[in-house]
Amino acid sequence: MRRRGNALCGKGGVRLFSWLLPLLVAGLILSPAADARVASPRSAPYQAITETMQARTVVLTGHDLTIEELIDIARNGAKVEVSSGARQRMADAYGLLLEGAAQGVSIYWFNRGTGGNRETVIFAGDPESRNNRELITRQQLAAFRSGARAGYGPEIADEEIVRAMMAVRANAMTHNAPSPELAAMLVDFINYRITPVVNARGTVGEGDLTALANIGAAMVGEGDVYLGGERMAAATALAKVGLKPLAPFGADANMLTSSNAYAAAQAALLVHDAKWALEWADLIYALDLNGMNSSVTPLASPVQADRPDKWLNWHAGKILAMLKGSYLFESDPNRIIQDSESLRASSIRQASAWKAWSSLRDSVLFQMNTSDHNPTVKVGVKPSDSWELSTPQLLRYYVKSSRRSGGKSGYILSNANWDPFPLANDIEAFSIALANMNVAVLHRMQRFGNPFFTGVAAADVLPTDVRYGLGGYAPIDIWQEIQSLAAPIAAEGNAGVNGVEELQAQTRLKVNRARQIVDLTIDLLGFDLNIAARWIDVRRAQVPTRRFGEVSEGLWSEFRKRVPLGGDLPGGIPQTPNGAVIAEFLRTTSPETYFGALPEPAGERVARVR
Repeated sequence: MRRRGNALCGKGGVRLFSWLLPLLVAGLILSPAADARVASPRSAPYQAITETMQARTVVLTGHDLTIEELIDIARNGAKVEVSSGARQRMADAYGLLLEGAAQGVSIYWFNRGTGGNRETVIFAGDPESRNNRELITRQQLAAFRSGARAGYGPEIADEEIVRAMMAVRANAMTHNAPSPELAAMLVDFINYRITPVVNARGTVGEGDLTALANIGAAMVGEGDVYLGGERMAAATALAKVGLKPLAPFGADANMLTSSNAYAAAQAALLVHDAKWALEWADLIYALDLNGMNSSVTPLASPVQADRPDKWLNWHAGKILAMLKGSYLFESDPNRIIQDSESLRASSIRQASAWKAWSSLRDSVLFQMNTSDHNPTVKVGVKPSDSWELSTPQLLRYYVKSSRRSGGKSGYILSNANWDPFPLANDIEAFSIALANMNVAVLHRMQRFGNPFFTGVAAADVLPTDVRYGLGGYAPIDIWQEIQSLAAPIAAEGNAGVNGVEELQAQTRLKVNRARQIVDLTIDLLGFDLNIAARWIDVRRAQVPTRRFGEVSEGLWSEFRKRVPLGGDLPGGIPQTPNGAVIAEFLRTTSPETYFGALPEPAGERVARVR
């Protein structure tokens, strides 16, 4: 350790140390996880992806990456390619970055330090001069190597998260100024399925520096990776696929790590999985209405016209379509005029969750297809383009055209684009909306145990025993966990890095909680489905000719194949397996098997960022 300290104080050592100091503060170099190659004892078993789309290539332009495409890359093994236009944009920006430093423009995290050392001069003059090149090369390599000890465990156990993170960064990096070698290496990692070992903790959500630093370390042959799902040293994996370790230059450490790709990647996975859960919630709600012999008047068009919200009206129409052909539209003297609130208002609660989901989806698309990087390197912008650009303050950051930038001028400007709002707000808003949907799910399940609402006890129509019920305490336990996870995280700020970086967005905590809520929602819906199916049995036994609509009958029939009736008594007894078996049915069976996705309300879809 002493010899290492002396080396830092050698030629260029003071400047190097001042440049790396913010990384020390952030935990990128000195961390309790002293050796990234030693797995945390709390790390879960690694979940490798199943490559079902390795023959597909998604073209990254920086403007129009969809969540569906990201899922194909992250979860299904699709490859990526950067468009020619995006490659040219990065090349021009990289040239402008180098030229800006040569022209004496102060550039954050390049020729100036970062964080509390933002005014520290790292080097002066042309970065490609012999002395500066040696210094920058040494600095960059040290920064990348230090990433092997970044963050804190446990390690991310899901390969899809790290792949999604790399894909998000590769797409948004096309707006930045990486060296061509860095941009190519990130694409190679995705396509060769080199998935770095990444620590789950260490980011406060204002730039996921530590997680991305783990990826950077693997690029220079440090730390561990998974190659095709098999763990090995990064250097070994690079050699196996024929890649040379990256030789970073320019501001590559900044270009890779200054991003919220960890949060955006998980948010994209959240949006995809949440849609699945919401589709199932709608199907099971229709089954519940059939099982309860409910009044459908709350869904009728005159009722909806009194409250003309696009999402509320859309959802009521969707549930009506699912119920078409059901006995609920026939006259029944035993049908009560009005159900419990949980049955009546579930459409409103579920529509509101859809509305929050739509806002979250649009925030994720925005986050994935724009730059959240600091600084902004903008090629082709001139002082005459906007009044503030011609002021003395802004002209300090103007770079004149040169050969390096393809004959284009531009600006290099420090910014706050790394602040991941509104995404962080929309994640929490969706969590709260989903919790408010789930409380209705829990209560409508419980109403099936009361003949005041059902009009009859199940045991009076069909035999039952202790194996059938309302799920016992399990649904309540699940709901309490959802309730605790949905509580908003208090706004936080700690004045780190000499008070320069005093805000924290906590996106890691917010998106992790939201993803847990979605997973628990599937568990809760499994109990709901089991109860609703049994009440379809009851209603059929009451009147064997009853119809429940094509959608509900299809779902009920398929469910009964998974959870068949048994016993010698009429109507049988549901052979209810462990609740996890039912939840697995929901997780592995597409809801669109029974009812295809409807077009969203007109005017609600936010256009892709272009």
